[in-house]
Amino acid sequence: MTISINNADASGNAAMPPVDIGEAVRRFREASGYSIEDLAVTCGLTDVEISRIESGEDVDSGRLKRVAAALQMPASTFDS
Repeated sequence: MTISINNADASGNAAMPPVDIGEAVRRFREASGYSIEDLAVTCGLTDVEISRIESGEDVDSGRLKRVAAALQMPASTFDS
């Protein structure tokens, strides 16, 4: 799932491009050297939940916050 981040202001600045949450999580996970299983254990989720987040099927904000904390991702990555 892609969530658009819309930061257009009155001055006519263009909106920021959409963020692919699943892709962002996967990139941060791989850059951190975590397997899906490692990340699941670190943030207290199941490997199935991590897979669903990375595929875009699950964008629950509570789970995303746990993943972001475990990967030391900026929480603003998921702002919509």
